[in-house]
Amino acid sequence: MPSTLIVNARLVNEDREFEGDLRIEKGRIAQIGKGLTARPGDAVVDATGRRLLPGMIDDQVHFREPGLEYKADIATESAAAVAGGLTTFMDMPNTNPPTLDAAALEDKYRRAAGRAWGNHGFYLGASNDNLDAVRTLDPRIAPGIKVFMGASTGNMLVDDPATLDGIFSGAPTPIITHCEDTPMIDAELARYKAKYGDDIPAECHPDIRSRQACMKSTELAISLAKKHGTRLHVLHISTADELALFTPGPLVDGNGVRKRITAETCVHFLRFDRADYARLGHLIKCNPAIKDASDREALVRALAEDVIDVLATDHAPHTLEEKARPYTSAPSGLPLVQYALNAALECVHEGKLTTAQVVRKFAHAPAQLFDVKERGFLREGYWADLVLVDDTPFTVEREDVLSKCGWSPFEGATFHTRIASTWVNGQLVWDGRMLVGTPAGKRLEFDR
Repeated sequence: MPSTLIVNARLVNEDREFEGDLRIEKGRIAQIGKGLTARPGDAVVDATGRRLLPGMIDDQVHFREPGLEYKADIATESAAAVAGGLTTFMDMPNTNPPTLDAAALEDKYRRAAGRAWGNHGFYLGASNDNLDAVRTLDPRIAPGIKVFMGASTGNMLVDDPATLDGIFSGAPTPIITHCEDTPMIDAELARYKAKYGDDIPAECHPDIRSRQACMKSTELAISLAKKHGTRLHVLHISTADELALFTPGPLVDGNGVRKRITAETCVHFLRFDRADYARLGHLIKCNPAIKDASDREALVRALAEDVIDVLATDHAPHTLEEKARPYTSAPSGLPLVQYALNAALECVHEGKLTTAQVVRKFAHAPAQLFDVKERGFLREGYWADLVLVDDTPFTVEREDVLSKCGWSPFEGATFHTRIASTWVNGQLVWDGRMLVGTPAGKRLEFDR
């Protein structure tokens, strides 16, 4: 692999922004400094006026493979991800069949080999009847164990109290949870169906999948984690109410002690609110639901104040035909990976976050939380997963979407920052206009 020298960049890493150069050799960051000189055969990239960031690590995607490849697969969605500066993804287990044992995990890794444009890890799912698989999971082969404490597909709603207690007491990796209380949601859905039938207005979604349902389930997960001393990561926080349940402060303190209970939010909760249902309808229907403008504002502040530790996407594509169905049959989920970093950097343009904070939440924190080996930072010796961003405005157009579903909720939005280049394991895979070369993603290693 030829070496690459990136010069005159503004590097953003570990809460610092500084001018410098970075050399890539054999897939890794070989040198960071100023005034580095090119060697014979080096590919030289002049990054003047651009920011160089560690590649983003998305701890929550649904790439739909196996079983739902008609709307997404590992190859297409990872291509969209690297076009968006996301160099590593962690994929959810609610596929068909679901990822409920070590054999299903290995099947996913086989599928990704040679096809995934980004580095990859796959979660083991929990169900009401796979407690042995959860307890015997090798912690080096999966980022964590996913527990749906709210409605999901197939056999993945864990609602048996004894099973939940067993999972939290015996998990060998972090537990990650989707927290919504299903009985509360079902009761509200029945009430709205009695009024509207199947064609419930989209703007009712945050009332059906209510803040109270989120709060009740999140409180239960945290109580179980505290009871058993479990490492718990609560996904896609969507309400201001839940923020009081989490402890502010850095993910890893000055003594190297890591938080045991952490929280994540997602880019769509930072960019949309209840008013957008009138324009976008089911295109922004997701679980948990996008809620009020006051929630959106509180979530951005919580990122800045270190109440929320991780920023992710919950990328979950569906076809436009599926999204056009009446409320009760229109599926929940949005395609997000290609424009997630752009959307997050809009918060920087608006003065609500710094670039360093976005990098901390979208790269450093997931690497630390999931014990990802040698990724997520600009450090000598680490894998060269990099993204170069250029402050040049562009407007999202449908024909530019790389996800198989072929649409984006951000269509028509103008972002102030574009992805100029993406490197995965030292290989240029996105040149600002198109994919380059071949898929370069590697199976993640977990330093446990």
